[in-house]
Amino acid sequence: MDDEEIHRAVMTYLKKKGFKQTELAFQEEQRKDLSSVETDPDIARQIISFAESENGPAKYKEDYSKLRSWTYSSLDLYRHELLRVLYPVFVHCFMDLVAKGHGQEARNFFLAYREDHELLYLRDLQKLEGIILPSHLEEMEFARSLRQSKVNIKLCQYSYELLLQYLHKSESMKMLGIINEHINFEVSSGQSSSISDDAEAVTMIGSTQDAAKELNQKEIRWGLLEDSLEERLEKENMASEAEKVDGDGKDADMDDNKKKAEGGKSGVSLKKVKKDKLLGATGKNIRTETSTVSVAPRVKSELPLPVVPMEVEHSFLEDLRNRAQLGSSALPSVSFYTFINTHNSLNCASISRDGSLVAGGFSDSSVKVWDMSKIGQQSENGNVQGEIEAAQKGQVLGQENGKRSYTLLQGHSGPVYSTTFCPLGDFILSSSADSTIRLWSTKLNANLVCYKGHNYPIWDVQFSPVGHYFASSSHDRTARIWSMDRIQPLRIMAGHLSDVDCVQWHVNCNYIATGSSDKTVRLWDVQTGECVRIFLGHRGMILSIAMSPDGRYMASGDEDGMIMMWDLSSGKCVTPLTGHTSCVWTVAFSCEGSLLASGSADCTVKLWDVNANTKGPRAEEKVTNTNRLRFLKTLPTKSTPVYALQFSRRNLLFAAGALSKGLSSYNK
Repeated sequence: MDDEEIHRAVMTYLKKKGFKQTELAFQEEQRKDLSSVETDPDIARQIISFAESENGPAKYKEDYSKLRSWTYSSLDLYRHELLRVLYPVFVHCFMDLVAKGHGQEARNFFLAYREDHELLYLRDLQKLEGIILPSHLEEMEFARSLRQSKVNIKLCQYSYELLLQYLHKSESMKMLGIINEHINFEVSSGQSSSISDDAEAVTMIGSTQDAAKELNQKEIRWGLLEDSLEERLEKENMASEAEKVDGDGKDADMDDNKKKAEGGKSGVSLKKVKKDKLLGATGKNIRTETSTVSVAPRVKSELPLPVVPMEVEHSFLEDLRNRAQLGSSALPSVSFYTFINTHNSLNCASISRDGSLVAGGFSDSSVKVWDMSKIGQQSENGNVQGEIEAAQKGQVLGQENGKRSYTLLQGHSGPVYSTTFCPLGDFILSSSADSTIRLWSTKLNANLVCYKGHNYPIWDVQFSPVGHYFASSSHDRTARIWSMDRIQPLRIMAGHLSDVDCVQWHVNCNYIATGSSDKTVRLWDVQTGECVRIFLGHRGMILSIAMSPDGRYMASGDEDGMIMMWDLSSGKCVTPLTGHTSCVWTVAFSCEGSLLASGSADCTVKLWDVNANTKGPRAEEKVTNTNRLRFLKTLPTKSTPVYALQFSRRNLLFAAGALSKGLSSYNK
């Protein structure tokens, strides 16, 4: 055996073990040593045989089994942290066996330990199950990203030391090599983290993590638009409150003068008490009603904004003046619109801001719009019996005496996946599997424009808060910015590794957020088209996004029922909200930002106290379990998954969904 084969064997061994520094030093030594060195053939054979035994397929299963047994038998206090290491080690053991051509051994290994990880990583395991040949590791993007990634795992100092001691004492070189090459530990001092932190403790994103850290250092303008309706209302409230304080102060002075005229120092103390009570009450009032607005900074829009008619502004301001103040002790009223007899063909639903119109997108490529003011008009005309009979026949949102109770909009050539109303309610956008977006007029009941640009099905489309502009997301892994007066997109946002499933505008229209099947949420600058934030932590595809009214926070819901609240300025998760048992299809903030509503496929609407979650954690504070999950109430439906949620400007909560079963109760 010549020197070249020996060097190759040593290099292979060092590479497999992840000893990169030793490998580099060995390569450097080779370059320097130009003379041939006599090597004992017996030593060479020992090196080769040792390398082969270490690389054998049985070694993977043996070492992983030992690591698994040690982890499950460790102390209860640290076990949940140490268990985080098993999944990435399991994945890379499996893929290493496939890469070396040990297909059957890899399959047996996968089936033997798959059950350990199904609870948290079922979707990933279903994808990995299809990997059989070494070529699949390169062809499948998910597998390729895992091979190139480095998992970030959070451990306390003691858990980390326990793991190191085990690896060195057991001499599990195979496990040590995988951990060195594919896992990065974030070691923290103090006690071990709680089990509820597991969603944030393991992030399997590799190079994306580095990109996220770099991007999340950028400054973003998260405030409200200058001269917004909220700002005008705030100034108006402050002026009226100041006048009220002055007027009450004058009345108090007059009362005080009368008391003085009657002779006595008690008038001074009475005046002080009155003013203290007056200022205390009004001051509290101002803080509660304008807290989110007054704190948020003001920014200029990067987009030319459309002109809002004066009468519309007055109408909006009137709604804001009469807005109900919500909180943990004042929950919203809910109006739920239920679609029946849809035969599983309803893909999406949306509700106008005032709740007067409801739109549904169907698999037969149609869009149907219901005017709530016209529903049930026949009963007002005295034909109650006819309506009851129609309801018993399943025609509540269908036809009444042969006449449709909805407006039918036809034009798409594929299933409709998303609909959205403009802020004024006079236009509807719909997106479809035919890769087009269509603009409809609710006044003319006609299609006005067909927008083309995406190459694949469009999963979501959303109007901007000011109208005119809209954003779309697609199976082609891009999001696009459009304006109503142009048939081509203004910006294309590319960067996600998989489908872009949902999109949402920031309240100041300078950014859009996108949620993807790659388990990340990204924030994009509308003016430049660049990604300025990457939010990591979800374990499933992101299905819904909502922005807080002050523009500082964002909520995102995924297919596993997890909701995460993000701070846009830092790019960090404020708190995860757990409680749903199925996909979170929709999330919405109340108008003043004190509550978050979430709707799920588990047939419930849940309400969360946002103030408790966002006020608790700061950058310099450690989040405690007492304010992590400020859950308020569950509102169950009979058997209706929740497709859409919408707060009106007066803080009435509208919801919509399609009855999924129990239809027989309507036909009795």
